[in-house]
Order: sequence, then structure tokens, then C-alpha cells
Amino acid sequence: MKEALYYEKVNEKVGCLLCPRECVIADQKRGFCRGRKNIGGKLYALTYQECCSTALDPIEKKPLYHFYPGSSILSVAPNGCNLACVYCQNWEIAQQDVPTQRITSQKMVELALARGSVGIAYTYTEPLIWYEYLLETSELAREKGLVNVLVTNGFINEEPLRRLLPYVDAMNIDIKSMDDSFYKDYCKGQLEPVLRTARIAKKTCHIELTNLVIPTLNDSEDNFSRLVEWVVGLGSETPLHFSRYFPHHKLKIPPTPIHTLERAREIARAAGVKYVYIGNILDTTANTTYCPSCQRAVILRDGYKLAEIHLKDGKCKYCGERVNIVS
Repeated sequence: MKEALYYEKVNEKVGCLLCPRECVIADQKRGFCRGRKNIGGKLYALTYQECCSTALDPIEKKPLYHFYPGSSILSVAPNGCNLACVYCQNWEIAQQDVPTQRITSQKMVELALARGSVGIAYTYTEPLIWYEYLLETSELAREKGLVNVLVTNGFINEEPLRRLLPYVDAMNIDIKSMDDSFYKDYCKGQLEPVLRTARIAKKTCHIELTNLVIPTLNDSEDNFSRLVEWVVGLGSETPLHFSRYFPHHKLKIPPTPIHTLERAREIARAAGVKYVYIGNILDTTANTTYCPSCQRAVILRDGYKLAEIHLKDGKCKYCGERVNIVS
């Protein structure tokens, strides 16, 4: 436990300023994310150094297809989240408390180095609520030559985001829908702060985006069109992942039809998004990276493994076009 950053006194309560929810928390109570508690008029980060999950994952699992492809990355998480998605795939650790292991920042970095990891991915739940530990660990990891990756909902206030970004090398940001009503009804959140996070982060680190496509809720052509129009405005070279939904937690809608995902990819490509993928399905072509110029396959993936690479010095070996790959 450590005193939290970004809070203010509000009479006998404290106001958390980390994310747009800005919880006002009474003494001995926790905020919405469950990771921050008012103790005697001070806000404390309960999750500091407390880790509920560690694994060495392929970086493609994040998903990051254009950042150190083929590498492995130590993936870690705290309990908690500042959203409450009714379909959460990791609700057991994101929306309830499970046992944790205390791992200092120094120990986490040593663990990443010992496992031959390219860096540390803060993932599975919501890493931004782990803010104090995230800031400390990412700075130390950077000093040791490791990369820092956030797999995040992007729901954070601007000031803490800007303070953290100098230590972040890559982010996969979840854009759940282009309708703010979706965020309110199914996630208890807001859309605009997420889009702001992506716009700011795009200027300083590698960005990829994921949209989990849920039948009848965010799978309309209008939603796809508005999303890809926004992505093109962000940067047409930004990789976009449409991911297949499966029933989980409180939502029992049947899985996303494959043809819906294929249609989303078609809309994105037609709008000018250069790199579009479909996740959570077994389809090699859906996970292949194609040269945006000659359309030849430059990275073929077999699940999360690389089967073939046809790049030379970051360029397509067939036509010489530069491909947006960080390695």
C-alpha cells in the first residue's frame, strides 16, 4: 500500500483525480475501481506491488502485431478496473478480488530479464488503476533496456496520462464502441476520454486498437464506419483489430458471426486503414500482415506464432514499401 497520486481533499472525503470517474470517497471506503481507499483523509493505492497474475505471453496475444513481432513479453496484472463491462472476459480478476503476490518493481524487472522477455506488458485487468506501481516499474524497466506495453481501456485523465507516457513504448487501446451510450449502458464509462487517450498517446508511442464486436450492440455498419473514419483521422497506418465476442460474465448474446467481422474488415480497408485484423478466430488470412502497397503477405501468422516474414530493414521485400513495424 502506498499513498496515491492525483487526489484532493473534499471536506471529510477525498476526490480521486486519476480517471474521469473522479470518485469522491468517504473514510474507509474504496473507489469504483476498488484499488484506491480513503484512510483517514488520505488516498492509498491498495494494489501497489500487489500482482494477481503473471505469465510469459507471445506479444501477438496482447494483441500487438506491429511491435516486436515474434517476441515474448512478461504479462502482469493487479486486481480491479475502473470500468464494469457486463461482458468482461477477465471479470474474475477485474471485477472481484483474488489473492495477490507482492512483487516489488525491482523484482518485476528482474523477473522479466530472467525470463528473456522483451519487456513488461501491464494487461489482463486495467493497468492504469495500478498507476503508482506502473509509473515506478516502467521507469525502472526502461533503465534496464526493457519495453513497456499497456493493454488498456484508455480511461484516464490527461495529466496522469502525460506523466506516464514518457515510459510507455506501446499501447493497445480498447475502443468498445463509437456510441457513448454503449459505454454508459454496458461499461459504466465514457467514450471521449478513451479517444483523447489514443490521440495523445499516438504522438509518443506505438498504438494499436481493438474493437470487440458484439452482435446487436456495436456491430452496425454505421458504428464500423464511424470507427474506421476516426482511425483514419488518427493515422491510417494504425493497426486495427476486430475481435470476436463470446458470451461471458453477465452477457449471454451468442458469439459474433464470422461474416460480421469480415464485413467490418472490408469497411475498414475500403476507408483506407492499412492494417486490419480479425481476432479470436482460426483464420490465417485474418491475422496476416499485408504490404499496404503491393498487397503481398509480409508477415504470416499461425495463431500467435510467426510462420513467415518477408521484410528487409522494415520494408516489404517485394516492392520496398515501408511497413509500420517497430522492432
